[in-house]
Amino acid sequence: MNLLPSQVWLLIGIALCVIELLVPLPTFMIAGAMGLAALLVGLIALILPIPALQILAWMLISAMLAVASRRFIPKDSHQLKEASEGVTLTEIPAGETGRVRYEGGSWKAKCDNPQIAIAAQQKVIILRRQGTTLIVVPENWLSH
Repeated sequence: MNLLPSQVWLLIGIALCVIELLVPLPTFMIAGAMGLAALLVGLIALILPIPALQILAWMLISAMLAVASRRFIPKDSHQLKEASEGVTLTEIPAGETGRVRYEGGSWKAKCDNPQIAIAAQQKVIILRRQGTTLIVVPENWLSH
């Protein structure tokens, strides 16, 4: 079964949009933005048959939609009401772990968005804990 590039983008877009609908707030609308971007690239793929340009278009459209969607994140959600603050002790590189001071102790921490790096000595909001690792976002990430 050979699929056209536009069909592949359509399937990816639908899958990401379904993930956004099934997974509540922790995706922060990133999956939906990436899914919508994939659907748009599916249309672009009909006239632009170069895969590298399709991927570039998807990345750019995803980034723009993700930034634009931040204003729709509910600031008074149940998850954010329970969130606590911490301060990074070390840098948290994109997609990796670092250290956060939280409730007087040093915890391993990872950013909820794997594309974002957080500098040392920055305030973060703790969203949840996975084992002994805190899942955080930069404090200013939710204020934009």
